[in-house]
Amino acid sequence: MPLIIVIAVLTLLKYLEVAFLDSLSWWWIVGLMLLAFLWFEFFERMLGLDKHKADTQTEIMKKNRLKRSFDKKK
Repeated sequence: MPLIIVIAVLTLLKYLEVAFLDSLSWWWIVGLMLLAFLWFEFFERMLGLDKHKADTQTEIMKKNRLKRSFDKKK
């Protein structure tokens, strides 16, 4: 997610022609966009990071549900 924020800020600053970004080529920003696309579409899945996030959220929900269930019985 930080990569997306960096891309958005760089795009805005480049479009507004702020300071040193005035001379920066658009290809650098397009390259970062391509890198972000590859990361989120391929590398994150290959490394299993997308499933890891889902699994941790499922575990937290399961623990909360069990805690609520046992608290109601008391």
